Parts: sequence; C-alpha cells; structure tokens
Amino acid sequence: MAMEAMAKDKNLSLRKAAKIYNITHTTLIRRMKGITPASEYRQKQHKITKIKEEVIIQHIIDMDERGFSPKFISVESIANHILESRGGKRVGKQWAYRFVNRHNILKTRFNRAYDFQRALCEDPMLINKWFQLFKNIKAKYGIQECNIWNFDETGFMMGVISSSMVITSADRCGKSKGIQPGNREWSTAIVCGNATGENIPPYLLVQGQMHLANWYNETDMPPEWVVKTTINGWTNNETGLE
Repeated sequence: MAMEAMAKDKNLSLRKAAKIYNITHTTLIRRMKGITPASEYRQKQHKITKIKEEVIIQHIIDMDERGFSPKFISVESIANHILESRGGKRVGKQWAYRFVNRHNILKTRFNRAYDFQRALCEDPMLINKWFQLFKNIKAKYGIQECNIWNFDETGFMMGVISSSMVITSADRCGKSKGIQPGNREWSTAIVCGNATGENIPPYLLVQGQMHLANWYNETDMPPEWVVKTTINGWTNNETGLE
C-alpha cells in the first residue's frame, strides 16, 4: 500500500510513506527492490507448513515416549504422506536430516538394544515409566477398564519335551533323558483378555489341511475354543483379523 501511495503521489517521500503505513523505511526499500518477505520466503523454501511441521514433531515425541523412537526414513515417510495428501511433491533425501537440525527440541542418538524380558525383570525405572505413560494415555483418552485388552500369542513345537521332575532308579547318574518323538509340527495358541477379567475363547492354530474328529471327540477341549488349520501352524495378518 505504501508503494501504491508513492506511485500516485510523486511528492510523497519514502520515509514519510513508511511512517504513514507504520513500516520501517528499510522494509519499504526491500519491497521496492523486489526482495521477498521472510514469511513468504520460508513458504517457498519449505514444502511443509510450520503447523504441519509441529504435528510431525509432536508425533516424533509421542513415539519416543512410548519407546519406539522413529528413524529418519520414518520421519521422511510421514512428511511424504502429508505432501501426497495435498497433491504435493515428495521431500528430498536429506530433508529429514535438515528437519531435525532445524528444531532444537529434536536430536539424534544411537538406539541401544535391550531385551524386553530382561528389562521387565531388571529395570524398575523402565517399569514405572511405562505404567506412568499408560496411566497418562488412559486419562487423556478416557479409556475404560473394559476396553483395555491384552493379546498374547505363543508358538510351540509339537512333540518337544520340556524339563520336568521324573522318577528314576536310585543308581542312575546324571539327568534322565526323555525320548522325544519325531513329530516336529508347529502349533500356535492365541489368547486375549481385558482388565476386567473378560476373555475371548482361545484360538488354536495347528499345521494341516483338515480337522480331525479325535480333536473334538477324544479330548476335554471346551466347545467354545476355536481350532483352525494352516499350512505351517503359524499366524498371519488374515488369521489375526479373523
């Protein structure tokens, strides 16, 4: 507007026009030279808006708090998903590295592998941190006890004998050896229960193509249990959904 006023009034000086429109005379000089404003310059240099970048930062922090700190390729995938949803072009190969360097709230570090079962037994700080996070998420989203479910899957090899106490002759030296049958078929058991004590009947996966009558007629298996045959006795996404 200041530039338009100066164009209409040849006697209007640059400093007076800047004062009238409440801008610095240096800013007005830059505009007259065609220099792009800093806000517009950023939008041209950065494919993703500042608000979207804040969303990405918050997602990174949330994942880190849960113990699943994302890698650079994951951050890049998030940015590309945002751009593709708006019909934009994908970010460059170095975008994720520059993105982290631009934001002081983020930093890189080497991830230390730590066996989860060992962490459960040996690291009380990790246990307390996990339960505090769980408590915060539960309160944040108003999650009820009946909606908190645990899904557990365990696989085992048929015919493999585990260690157990047995009776042997008194003169035996060393441990008794149990002879294992040659059957090496895999089976999987899936169980699911919630925080109020409710549970879904177990889902059993066995290797094979057909159901055998003796599974149901010669065992004490409860009728509500579900048995499914698969090629290898393992679960997959389709079976998990079923």
